Amino acid sequence: MILLLLVAVADIASIMATLNMRRLVAGVLDDGFVAFPEADAEFADALMAATSFASIVFVLATIVVFIIWFHRVRCNAGVFATDWFTNGTGMAVGSWFIPIGNLWIPRRVAVETWTASRADHLAPSRHEPTTLVNAWWTAWLITICLGRVASRLYDRAETADEIVSAADLLVAAGVTNIVAAVLAILFVRRLTHMQHTKALALSQTPRTV
Repeated sequence: MILLLLVAVADIASIMATLNMRRLVAGVLDDGFVAFPEADAEFADALMAATSFASIVFVLATIVVFIIWFHRVRCNAGVFATDWFTNGTGMAVGSWFIPIGNLWIPRRVAVETWTASRADHLAPSRHEPTTLVNAWWTAWLITICLGRVASRLYDRAETADEIVSAADLLVAAGVTNIVAAVLAILFVRRLTHMQHTKALALSQTPRTV
């Protein structure tokens, strides 16, 4: 959760750097020629590079820790409901690295893990619904799509208008990534609590010989 929070903070910094570049390009045009000092342009570029690098570092660290946690909660859920899952525990890790399939398989693992971790996994879906899982996954997919498109457009941008348009998409991608990070924090916190509660309840259940 701490790493996810750092990702959100890094995204805020990236958004501020992108807005600074957008302001510089959009606000000081003179007959089609850029009229701002070269030092300002170099600083804006350096700021965007630094914040982008920080974001990448935090994202990579978060991915590693998140997948470890994801595998652990899947293993826990397998104890709660042994015959509930479509695939084995290894898919909690491997599904993230399957081309195309990583767009939906991890979500299926998350939904099955969430359901198995409810107080009664056979109860109707209105009990601990998967709304939070779906919201997090939707925000994550939007972030991936927007981020890739925005990055490509910015790298290829040559005119001021193209830079401004790409910057707008970068800001949008940053906002959706912040939303995804916040939803991921809530998802991690809630699922961990559900499993802790269920484990305590099971440990207090009298066993018959």
